[in-house]
Amino acid sequence: MRPDNTITDAEIIDNLTRNGNDRRKAEEQLFNGYSYFVKEGIRKYSLAEEDALDVYSDTIISAIEKITTGFFEGRSSLKTYLFRIFHNKCVDRIRQLTTNKNRIHRTAVLADQLLSSLSDTAKSVVQRMVDRSDFDVLRARLDELGENCRKMLALFADGYTDKEIAGAMDYKTAEVVKTSRLRCLERLRQSYNVLKH
Repeated sequence: MRPDNTITDAEIIDNLTRNGNDRRKAEEQLFNGYSYFVKEGIRKYSLAEEDALDVYSDTIISAIEKITTGFFEGRSSLKTYLFRIFHNKCVDRIRQLTTNKNRIHRTAVLADQLLSSLSDTAKSVVQRMVDRSDFDVLRARLDELGENCRKMLALFADGYTDKEIAGAMDYKTAEVVKTSRLRCLERLRQSYNVLKH
């Protein structure tokens, strides 16, 4: 199943290497055309819907990057190529979730033990410091993303739909906003991953 019955893999690939509306349209076609992979992630890999959507978004972003840099050689269909990336990312996410559950549990137990030894006043001061630190880090990461991403994510956080954001920011469709927003979120996530290493 191609993303659009009237467009071929070669046309999508060609349009992804262009700029402007051709590229945006190709990104939309790619994202929307294979979105059923999300259900596969839920069914086949037992991922939560949010995790499956994250993995799918990562897949599309990775595929677009590989296609535009010439890494994709066309030895398989676009669908096969995307599914291979999706499968690998699902496996990575399962490993990550398993590892994180153990790490979070150990950290939570340690944090509870440390906090329980503090007075109520000290606990609230520590919590305010943690909240403030998290906010400062987030603001710095958002500043690095640029004005468009910052504005789009702020509107989304305020409860605006992709359609409303498209109107407010002069995007053609909600799908373009969704693709752009997911790309911004991926860049934000990657900037946090850099901090962890």
